[in-house]
Amino acid sequence: MDAQNKILILICYYGEFPWYFPYFLQSCKYNPTIDFLIISDNKGNYAYPENVTIVNLPWEEIKRTINQKLDLNIRIDFPYKLCDFKPAYGLIFSELTKKYDFWGHGDIDVIFGHIRNFITKEVLNNHDLISVRHDVLTGYFTLFRNNPKMNELFKKSKDYKKVFTSSEHYCFDETNFKFESFKKGLPPEQIESEIESMTHVVKKLDSTNYIRAYFDFHVIEGYPGKLRWQKGKLTYKNEYEVMLYHMVRFKRICEPSRVNHVPDTFQISPTRIYT
Repeated sequence: MDAQNKILILICYYGEFPWYFPYFLQSCKYNPTIDFLIISDNKGNYAYPENVTIVNLPWEEIKRTINQKLDLNIRIDFPYKLCDFKPAYGLIFSELTKKYDFWGHGDIDVIFGHIRNFITKEVLNNHDLISVRHDVLTGYFTLFRNNPKMNELFKKSKDYKKVFTSSEHYCFDETNFKFESFKKGLPPEQIESEIESMTHVVKKLDSTNYIRAYFDFHVIEGYPGKLRWQKGKLTYKNEYEVMLYHMVRFKRICEPSRVNHVPDTFQISPTRIYT
């Protein structure tokens, strides 16, 4: 691993792992220079690759940990609320990230291609934050340089205390559900929102050169089909290499393909995964 570019992806997931979890693990395996750490209450027996570590932490304990690290009367009444805390993972889990140059927050409803073909040494050396969409921050994959400024960047939102002490889910890690406005290219100050999301914060601070943010389109979402994964390489239409496929909608309609062993090659159609 390049000592200058050590990366850790942090994921919190509570409850039973879904049918597509083995595919996620297989795609992590083929990114051996990146470490993945999953914090969960799940004790299922899975074939974890060497670069994937699971930390079993009971539900009440993770809430206590977050509360202590943030020194706030936080509200986390259901697991999905953890998404709002993703931008604070660098501070919350500082003991786990200390040997890394970058930490990121992620999700398990993704299938990775070759991450470093896109997040190159040049990209890492020249940016403090890296998103894999051109328009918004992505909760399923965003990287932060591991330093005090970036680990506390979430505090630049005037609303972070409101978000963390409310039981409501605000999509704080992304846009406060203002995806369409950001897709249109509107400046953040023109996008009205109940709370100042991390995309609002990053866009503003990047424009003033307080941070150096990277936005580029390296992902596929929706139901495109014609995706092929082969030993870590993810291609679309046998023409374009992509960094990851986000299954946010696909997983809801897909015919579940539960497997004990994920093959080294598989196809993804609009409705299923098959060999």
